[in-house]
Amino acid sequence: MKVAVLVYDGVFDSGLAAVLDVLDGANAMAEADEARSAGPQWTVTTVGFAPQIRTGAGHLVETAPIDHVDEADLLVVPALGERRPDALLAAVGSEALAPVRELVADAAGRGLPIASACTGTFLLAEAGVLGGLRATTSWWLAPVFRDRYPEVELDQSRMLVSCGGVTTAGAAFGHVDLALSVVRAGSPALADLVARYLVIDERPSQSAYTIPSALAQNDPTVAAFERWVRERLAQPVSIPEAAQALGVSNRTLQRSVQRVLGTSPIRFVQDLRVEQASHLLRTTDLSLEVIARRVGYENANTLRVLLRERTGRTTSALRGV
Repeated sequence: MKVAVLVYDGVFDSGLAAVLDVLDGANAMAEADEARSAGPQWTVTTVGFAPQIRTGAGHLVETAPIDHVDEADLLVVPALGERRPDALLAAVGSEALAPVRELVADAAGRGLPIASACTGTFLLAEAGVLGGLRATTSWWLAPVFRDRYPEVELDQSRMLVSCGGVTTAGAAFGHVDLALSVVRAGSPALADLVARYLVIDERPSQSAYTIPSALAQNDPTVAAFERWVRERLAQPVSIPEAAQALGVSNRTLQRSVQRVLGTSPIRFVQDLRVEQASHLLRTTDLSLEVIARRVGYENANTLRVLLRERTGRTTSALRGV
Protein backbone atom coordinates (compact mmCIF):
# COMPACT_ATOMS: atom_id res chain seq x y z
CA MET A 1 0.00 0.00 0.00
CA LYS A 2 1.24 3.47 -0.88
CA VAL A 3 0.59 5.97 1.91
CA ALA A 4 1.02 9.71 1.40
CA VAL A 5 1.46 11.57 4.70
CA LEU A 6 0.79 15.27 4.23
CA VAL A 7 3.19 17.69 5.93
CA TYR A 8 2.07 21.32 6.03
CA ASP A 9 3.16 24.43 7.89
CA GLY A 10 2.26 24.16 11.57
CA VAL A 11 1.66 20.40 11.56
CA PHE A 12 1.60 18.72 14.99
CA ASP A 13 5.04 17.17 15.42
CA SER A 14 4.07 14.24 17.66
CA GLY A 15 1.12 13.31 15.46
CA LEU A 16 3.28 13.26 12.34
CA ALA A 17 6.01 11.26 14.08
CA ALA A 18 3.53 8.76 15.55
CA VAL A 19 2.10 7.91 12.13
CA LEU A 20 5.56 7.54 10.57
CA ASP A 21 6.95 5.51 13.48
CA VAL A 22 4.05 3.05 13.67
CA LEU A 23 4.11 2.38 9.91
CA ASP A 24 7.91 2.11 9.91
CA GLY A 25 7.70 -0.34 12.80
CA ALA A 26 5.09 -2.39 10.96
CA ASN A 27 7.34 -2.60 7.91
CA ALA A 28 10.30 -3.71 10.03
CA MET A 29 8.28 -6.37 11.84
CA ALA A 30 6.72 -7.65 8.63
CA GLU A 31 10.23 -8.45 7.46
CA ALA A 32 11.15 -10.28 10.67
CA ASP A 33 10.95 -14.07 10.77
CA GLU A 34 8.19 -14.14 13.36
CA ALA A 35 5.97 -11.97 11.14
CA ARG A 36 7.15 -12.96 7.67
CA SER A 37 3.65 -13.97 6.58
CA ALA A 38 1.82 -11.35 8.64
CA GLY A 39 0.95 -8.95 5.87
CA PRO A 40 1.89 -6.34 3.30
CA GLN A 41 4.42 -3.56 3.57
CA TRP A 42 3.58 0.12 3.44
CA THR A 43 5.41 2.53 1.17
CA VAL A 44 5.21 5.80 3.09
CA THR A 45 5.98 9.15 1.47
CA THR A 46 5.86 12.48 3.28
CA VAL A 47 4.51 15.02 0.82
CA GLY A 48 4.24 18.80 0.97
CA PHE A 49 3.68 21.95 -1.02
CA ALA A 50 7.35 22.90 -0.70
CA PRO A 51 10.62 20.91 -0.47
CA GLN A 52 10.90 21.84 3.22
CA ILE A 53 8.02 22.38 5.62
CA ARG A 54 8.25 23.89 9.11
CA THR A 55 6.30 22.02 11.76
CA GLY A 56 4.40 23.50 14.67
CA ALA A 57 7.45 23.09 16.90
CA GLY A 58 9.70 24.79 14.36
CA HIS A 59 11.43 21.73 12.89
CA LEU A 60 12.10 21.42 9.17
CA VAL A 61 10.84 18.32 7.35
CA GLU A 62 11.97 17.31 3.86
CA THR A 63 9.01 16.43 1.67
CA ALA A 64 8.36 14.94 -1.75
CA PRO A 65 6.26 16.83 -4.33
CA ILE A 66 2.54 16.93 -3.65
CA ASP A 67 1.73 15.08 -6.89
CA HIS A 68 2.79 11.84 -5.16
CA VAL A 69 -0.73 11.89 -3.72
CA ASP A 70 -2.01 10.99 -7.19
CA GLU A 71 -0.29 7.59 -6.90
CA ALA A 72 -1.24 6.94 -3.27
CA ASP A 73 -3.73 4.42 -1.91
CA LEU A 74 -4.28 6.47 1.25
CA LEU A 75 -3.84 10.11 2.26
CA VAL A 76 -3.03 10.77 5.93
CA VAL A 77 -3.51 14.32 7.23
CA PRO A 78 -1.87 14.73 10.67
CA ALA A 79 -3.19 17.28 13.12
CA LEU A 80 -2.50 20.99 13.16
CA GLY A 81 -0.37 22.07 16.12
CA GLU A 82 -2.98 24.43 17.55
CA ARG A 83 -4.97 23.76 20.74
CA ARG A 84 -6.86 27.04 21.24
CA PRO A 85 -10.36 26.74 19.73
CA ASP A 86 -10.57 30.29 18.31
CA ALA A 87 -7.09 30.12 16.80
CA LEU A 88 -7.77 26.61 15.46
CA LEU A 89 -10.96 27.68 13.67
CA ALA A 90 -9.20 30.72 12.23
CA ALA A 91 -6.32 28.55 11.01
CA VAL A 92 -8.32 25.78 9.33
CA GLY A 93 -10.34 28.37 7.40
CA SER A 94 -7.34 30.54 6.55
CA GLU A 95 -5.91 31.31 3.13
CA ALA A 96 -2.63 29.75 4.25
CA LEU A 97 -4.25 26.32 4.55
CA ALA A 98 -6.43 26.66 1.44
CA PRO A 99 -4.09 24.32 -0.53
CA VAL A 100 -4.56 21.64 2.15
CA ARG A 101 -8.33 21.94 2.00
CA GLU A 102 -8.30 21.80 -1.80
CA LEU A 103 -6.04 18.75 -1.78
CA VAL A 104 -8.29 16.93 0.70
CA ALA A 105 -11.45 17.81 -1.24
CA ASP A 106 -9.89 16.69 -4.52
CA ALA A 107 -8.66 13.42 -3.00
CA ALA A 108 -12.08 12.66 -1.55
CA GLY A 109 -13.70 13.51 -4.88
CA ARG A 110 -11.48 10.94 -6.58
CA GLY A 111 -12.44 8.31 -4.01
CA LEU A 112 -9.04 8.23 -2.32
CA PRO A 113 -9.33 7.02 1.29
CA ILE A 114 -8.36 9.74 3.79
CA ALA A 115 -7.35 9.50 7.45
CA SER A 116 -6.82 12.16 10.08
CA ALA A 117 -6.74 12.62 13.85
CA CYS A 118 -7.20 15.28 16.52
CA THR A 119 -7.32 18.82 15.07
CA GLY A 120 -6.69 17.43 11.59
CA THR A 121 -10.34 16.37 11.57
CA PHE A 122 -11.23 20.08 11.52
CA LEU A 123 -9.30 20.43 8.27
CA LEU A 124 -11.26 17.54 6.78
CA ALA A 125 -14.55 19.04 7.90
CA GLU A 126 -13.56 22.49 6.64
CA ALA A 127 -12.77 20.91 3.27
CA GLY A 128 -16.32 19.55 3.18
CA VAL A 129 -15.47 15.85 3.10
CA LEU A 130 -17.16 14.88 6.39
CA GLY A 131 -20.65 16.17 5.61
CA GLY A 132 -23.23 13.48 6.34
CA LEU A 133 -20.58 11.10 7.71
CA ARG A 134 -19.86 9.79 11.19
CA ALA A 135 -16.59 11.07 12.67
CA THR A 136 -14.72 11.66 15.89
CA THR A 137 -12.27 14.31 17.06
CA SER A 138 -10.47 15.45 20.20
CA TRP A 139 -13.03 15.01 22.98
CA TRP A 140 -12.35 18.45 24.46
CA LEU A 141 -12.92 20.16 21.11
CA ALA A 142 -16.18 18.34 20.42
CA PRO A 143 -18.53 21.25 21.32
CA VAL A 144 -16.57 23.59 19.04
CA PHE A 145 -16.54 21.01 16.24
CA ARG A 146 -20.26 20.30 16.60
CA ASP A 147 -21.12 23.99 16.50
CA ARG A 148 -18.95 24.64 13.42
CA TYR A 149 -19.89 21.51 11.48
CA PRO A 150 -23.48 20.52 12.36
CA GLU A 151 -23.68 18.43 9.19
CA VAL A 152 -21.18 15.92 10.63
CA GLU A 153 -22.46 13.10 12.84
CA LEU A 154 -19.90 13.49 15.62
CA ASP A 155 -19.22 10.80 18.22
CA GLN A 156 -16.47 12.13 20.48
CA SER A 157 -16.65 9.04 22.70
CA ARG A 158 -14.96 6.91 20.04
CA MET A 159 -11.21 6.79 19.56
CA LEU A 160 -11.58 5.74 15.92
CA VAL A 161 -14.40 6.05 13.39
CA SER A 162 -14.37 4.90 9.77
CA CYS A 163 -17.20 6.01 7.51
CA GLY A 164 -17.54 6.65 3.79
CA GLY A 165 -13.87 6.15 3.02
CA VAL A 166 -12.73 8.57 5.74
CA THR A 167 -11.12 7.49 9.02
CA THR A 168 -10.95 9.92 11.92
CA ALA A 169 -9.29 9.47 15.31
CA GLY A 170 -9.41 11.20 18.67
CA ALA A 171 -7.16 13.50 20.63
CA ALA A 172 -3.41 13.99 20.03
CA PHE A 173 -2.00 10.48 20.38
CA GLY A 174 -5.03 9.11 18.61
CA HIS A 175 -2.54 9.30 15.71
CA VAL A 176 -1.11 6.05 17.07
CA ASP A 177 -4.54 4.41 16.91
CA LEU A 178 -5.01 5.86 13.43
CA ALA A 179 -1.74 4.37 12.15
CA LEU A 180 -2.48 1.03 13.80
CA SER A 181 -5.84 0.94 12.04
CA VAL A 182 -3.98 1.26 8.73
CA VAL A 183 -1.81 -1.71 9.67
CA ARG A 184 -4.78 -3.68 10.98
CA ALA A 185 -6.63 -3.27 7.69
CA GLY A 186 -3.82 -5.20 6.01
CA SER A 187 -2.98 -7.61 8.81
CA PRO A 188 -4.64 -7.85 12.24
CA ALA A 189 -1.84 -10.15 13.41
CA LEU A 190 0.84 -7.63 12.46
CA ALA A 191 -1.09 -4.78 14.11
CA ASP A 192 -1.24 -6.79 17.34
CA LEU A 193 2.49 -7.45 17.10
CA VAL A 194 3.30 -3.77 16.57
CA ALA A 195 1.07 -2.81 19.51
CA ARG A 196 2.90 -5.27 21.76
CA TYR A 197 6.35 -4.11 20.74
CA LEU A 198 5.43 -0.45 21.11
CA VAL A 199 3.47 -1.12 24.34
CA ILE A 200 0.23 0.35 23.01
CA ASP A 201 -2.91 -0.51 24.95
CA GLU A 202 -6.20 -1.08 23.21
CA ARG A 203 -8.41 1.98 23.76
CA PRO A 204 -11.53 1.95 21.60
CA SER A 205 -13.08 4.81 23.54
CA GLN A 206 -12.08 8.33 24.59
CA SER A 207 -14.72 8.28 27.33
CA ALA A 208 -12.25 7.24 30.01
CA TYR A 209 -10.23 10.40 29.32
CA THR A 210 -13.12 12.82 28.98
CA ILE A 211 -13.57 15.56 31.59
CA PRO A 212 -17.30 16.37 31.53
CA SER A 213 -16.85 19.69 33.33
CA ALA A 214 -14.46 20.89 30.61
CA LEU A 215 -17.09 20.20 27.95
CA ALA A 216 -19.86 21.81 29.98
CA GLN A 217 -18.04 25.12 30.23
CA ASN A 218 -18.83 25.83 26.59
CA ASP A 219 -22.35 26.97 27.55
CA PRO A 220 -23.57 28.73 30.72
CA THR A 221 -26.79 26.68 30.94
CA VAL A 222 -24.94 23.40 30.59
CA ALA A 223 -22.27 24.54 33.06
CA ALA A 224 -24.97 25.40 35.61
CA PHE A 225 -26.67 22.04 35.00
CA GLU A 226 -23.37 20.25 35.59
CA ARG A 227 -22.86 22.04 38.94
CA TRP A 228 -26.45 21.29 39.96
CA VAL A 229 -26.05 17.58 39.19
CA ARG A 230 -22.67 17.25 40.94
CA GLU A 231 -24.26 18.52 44.15
CA ARG A 232 -26.84 15.73 43.92
CA LEU A 233 -24.94 12.75 42.49
CA ALA A 234 -26.12 10.41 45.23
CA GLN A 235 -29.77 11.36 44.70
CA PRO A 236 -32.30 10.59 41.98
CA VAL A 237 -32.02 13.35 39.37
CA SER A 238 -35.10 14.86 37.75
CA ILE A 239 -34.43 16.77 34.54
CA PRO A 240 -37.62 18.89 34.85
CA GLU A 241 -36.63 19.72 38.43
CA ALA A 242 -33.15 20.69 37.25
CA ALA A 243 -34.57 22.93 34.53
CA GLN A 244 -36.84 24.66 37.04
CA ALA A 245 -33.93 25.19 39.44
CA LEU A 246 -31.86 26.73 36.64
CA GLY A 247 -34.68 29.00 35.52
CA VAL A 248 -35.04 27.52 32.03
CA SER A 249 -37.63 25.32 30.36
CA ASN A 250 -37.16 21.59 30.17
CA ARG A 251 -36.98 21.90 26.37
CA THR A 252 -34.27 24.59 26.59
CA LEU A 253 -32.17 22.42 28.88
CA GLN A 254 -32.57 19.39 26.60
CA ARG A 255 -31.61 21.42 23.53
CA SER A 256 -28.63 23.12 25.20
CA VAL A 257 -27.13 19.83 26.36
CA GLN A 258 -27.71 18.20 22.98
CA ARG A 259 -26.21 21.14 21.08
CA VAL A 260 -23.10 21.45 23.24
CA LEU A 261 -22.43 17.84 24.22
CA GLY A 262 -24.22 15.88 21.52
CA THR A 263 -26.05 13.83 24.13
CA SER A 264 -29.11 13.91 26.37
CA PRO A 265 -29.20 15.37 29.90
CA ILE A 266 -29.77 11.88 31.35
CA ARG A 267 -26.72 10.49 29.56
CA PHE A 268 -24.65 13.46 30.76
CA VAL A 269 -25.74 12.67 34.33
CA GLN A 270 -24.51 9.12 33.75
CA ASP A 271 -21.20 10.50 32.45
CA LEU A 272 -20.74 12.52 35.63
CA ARG A 273 -21.54 9.49 37.75
CA VAL A 274 -19.09 7.35 35.79
CA GLU A 275 -16.40 10.00 36.21
CA GLN A 276 -16.90 10.15 40.00
CA ALA A 277 -17.12 6.37 40.35
CA SER A 278 -13.89 5.92 38.36
CA HIS A 279 -12.18 8.47 40.62
CA LEU A 280 -13.33 6.67 43.77
CA LEU A 281 -12.21 3.30 42.38
CA ARG A 282 -8.73 4.69 41.69
CA THR A 283 -8.27 6.63 44.92
CA THR A 284 -10.14 4.71 47.65
CA ASP A 285 -10.67 1.19 48.97
CA LEU A 286 -14.44 1.61 49.09
CA SER A 287 -16.43 -1.36 47.86
CA LEU A 288 -18.28 -1.09 44.56
CA GLU A 289 -21.56 -1.28 46.49
CA VAL A 290 -20.66 1.81 48.56
CA ILE A 291 -19.39 3.68 45.51
CA ALA A 292 -22.56 2.85 43.60
CA ARG A 293 -24.71 4.39 46.35
CA ARG A 294 -22.48 7.49 46.42
CA VAL A 295 -23.12 8.11 42.74
CA GLY A 296 -26.84 7.39 42.76
CA TYR A 297 -27.16 3.67 42.02
CA GLU A 298 -28.73 1.17 44.42
CA ASN A 299 -27.49 -1.80 42.41
CA ALA A 300 -23.71 -2.16 42.11
CA ASN A 301 -24.08 -4.29 39.00
CA THR A 302 -25.81 -1.40 37.22
CA LEU A 303 -22.72 0.71 37.85
CA ARG A 304 -20.40 -2.15 36.85
CA VAL A 305 -22.10 -2.50 33.47
CA LEU A 306 -22.15 1.26 32.92
CA LEU A 307 -18.43 1.58 33.73
CA ARG A 308 -17.58 -1.17 31.26
CA GLU A 309 -19.80 0.38 28.58
CA ARG A 310 -18.44 3.92 28.96
CA THR A 311 -14.76 3.29 29.72
CA GLY A 312 -14.16 -0.06 28.05
CA ARG A 313 -12.56 -1.28 31.29
CA THR A 314 -13.58 -3.52 34.17
CA THR A 315 -13.83 -2.26 37.74
CA SER A 316 -10.68 -4.24 38.57
CA ALA A 317 -8.79 -2.56 35.74
CA LEU A 318 -9.97 0.85 36.87
CA ARG A 319 -8.72 0.01 40.35
CA GLY A 320 -5.35 -1.02 38.94
CA VAL A 321 -5.70 -4.54 40.31
